[in-house]
Amino acid sequence: MAEITSTSILPANRIEIELITSDKLTLVGELAMPKDSVPVATMICLHPLPTHGGMMDSHIIRKAAWRLPELSSIAVVRFNFRGAESARGKSQGFWDSANGEGKDLIAAVDFVKQKELPKPWLVGWSFGTDVVLKHARHLDIAGVFLLSPPLRWTSDIELAQWKDFKLPFVALIPEFDDFLSPIKARERFSQLPNIKLIEVAGAKHLWTGEPSVYRVLSEIVSNLNPAAIPIPQEYDGDMTRFVEPIGKNS
Repeated sequence: MAEITSTSILPANRIEIELITSDKLTLVGELAMPKDSVPVATMICLHPLPTHGGMMDSHIIRKAAWRLPELSSIAVVRFNFRGAESARGKSQGFWDSANGEGKDLIAAVDFVKQKELPKPWLVGWSFGTDVVLKHARHLDIAGVFLLSPPLRWTSDIELAQWKDFKLPFVALIPEFDDFLSPIKARERFSQLPNIKLIEVAGAKHLWTGEPSVYRVLSEIVSNLNPAAIPIPQEYDGDMTRFVEPIGKNS
């Protein structure tokens, strides 16, 4: 058995994909599928702010794609919002303050439906949560998971449209978030009695460090595939390693 670390890449069927938006932009991405099982749920990842380095390789999203197909039988769809760039390439278009990105989100949900992937959950992180809250209320999804929501681009009116959302609705709030503290989160989300707020002691907005990563992935899996909890922290099989470029920790 070998310890799963920040550089561990577990087996999966990984396919490069392209998403076509309603305004005819091509977005680059990846679908990671369980190698030896049928997925029980699908994680659609919406990444942090592109103007500050957010992309489909932002570390929580990257590690979800590296681990969860094998450890939790979860399919992971990740892609670059319009104008965002990663090792996979650059998506067409330009950053649009969480407006045009709504079309990107819809293209990802449509892709999952076309592939007949099961139980699509939207998992937004930081900027990605604003895209979800602004544009996803009436999409055909199985649930919503918000990681470090800043509520920077989401108005109270847009937030209010989620009051009658009947599906699982979870937000993970770091104790030391620079953008939305637990106190502020309780205030802003107070109009939504249906949301489950989980405050995480000692955590920060970027969730750096393996204990933080493990906590985030565990919370995601406990919603998407509870039978796979606890997530193993060791792996008895072949896995590759990733050498992280210096300075790339966003």
